[in-house]
Amino acid sequence: MKIYGIGGFNEVGKNMTAVDLGDDVILFDCGLFLPPIVELEEAEKVYTEKRLRAIKAIPSDYILDSLGLRKKVRAIIPSHAHLDHIGGIPWLAYRYKADIIGTPFTIEVLKTLLKDEQIYLKNKLKVVQPNSFCYVQGKNKKYKVDFINITHSTIQCSMLALHTNEGVVLYANDFKFDNFPVLGKKPNWEKLKEIAKEGVKVLIVDALYSGDNRKTASEKVARTLLEDVLFTTTNENAGLFVTTFSSHIARLKSITEFGKKLNRKMIFLGRSLNKYVSAATRVNLCPFRKDVEIATYRNQLQRALKKISKNRKDYMVVCTGHQGEPGSILDRLSRNKLPFQFQNSDHLLFSSSVIPTKATIENRERLDNRLKKRGVRMFSNLHVSGHAGREDLRDFINMINPEHIIPAHGEHRLTAPMVELAEELGYKNKKTVHLINNKQMLRF
Repeated sequence: MKIYGIGGFNEVGKNMTAVDLGDDVILFDCGLFLPPIVELEEAEKVYTEKRLRAIKAIPSDYILDSLGLRKKVRAIIPSHAHLDHIGGIPWLAYRYKADIIGTPFTIEVLKTLLKDEQIYLKNKLKVVQPNSFCYVQGKNKKYKVDFINITHSTIQCSMLALHTNEGVVLYANDFKFDNFPVLGKKPNWEKLKEIAKEGVKVLIVDALYSGDNRKTASEKVARTLLEDVLFTTTNENAGLFVTTFSSHIARLKSITEFGKKLNRKMIFLGRSLNKYVSAATRVNLCPFRKDVEIATYRNQLQRALKKISKNRKDYMVVCTGHQGEPGSILDRLSRNKLPFQFQNSDHLLFSSSVIPTKATIENRERLDNRLKKRGVRMFSNLHVSGHAGREDLRDFINMINPEHIIPAHGEHRLTAPMVELAEELGYKNKKTVHLINNKQMLRF
């Protein structure tokens, strides 16, 4: 068995891993690298495969061509619906005669991406329920893949367990252990223990925060942080805006419930929010949909913001732009490009953290400075991470007891602490724990 790191081993995003089983290849994830996408949107707003490859925003999967593996790919299996895991599929999947297999929410979001870009794929889209499994037909045999439900910052995320003759390959890219999720199922501890007994040959694991000495808090903590600000600090006559990740359906549920308790009408602004909320609605995982108005297109946005401006105390607004992304709703509001003027003491809640890339940090600083000049009251970091911390990873490895570990989901300065942790637990660097680069192969 050979494992190729194609993307996500030298950057935060662009995740893609290939498992070569001889006659058959399985691909896990196919994501975007978001920083150059933000710059592309600002400059020209034109996507093509050639352009995305040129700016290194999609995985460099030509390595599979050079090794004669492209025609052996039997399935593309995304772990969840975030763009750094599924955003490359519309541009690359046509190259493979392979099914695309994911949970209902993941596939619904993918369908929306395809529709937005007017892309038609011949690949079959197959749905697998959380805590279920599917079989992937190889040249001469079938491979079982378990979709083990896990918690993260969007719904219906899975750890993917590929059963092979050599043991299980467990793909655990983006997760936390939240036993008190606000929406969706708990982690499937029983299945993870069952997989461990069967024998995990290789664990490919989200090591983004392996250097943080913490256990990642439950989503209920973020809910409490929001509640504390909204019900003890909020001026009842002020404008009230909340910005968060569009894909964080559980967080949007909490925000909407609190808005209702404050007797404010809920308005969501922007196409990104509409995309994820609509996908969640189609799979019956959006219990708050009837309680929100969504404004997406220009005329809708302008009408909604004029209405909010006249009676700001009656509304609570959720919008995009918490990273300071150029062209986002919040960015345009801060630049007076929409018909709403922030006033002194309006409230803006950032239910998010800043993604740690240079471009994002700079964008967010510029946004904050513009808003401070208006006298806006800003509340930052009303958020908990969707990624496991070092102590979560310690418990996870002890439970799974894999033969080999491959840290993933970031440049080496972020994932190298996973090697140190593994060594603490008895693994040996470059023998049983492997810090690899994009386009690097490991043979087992």
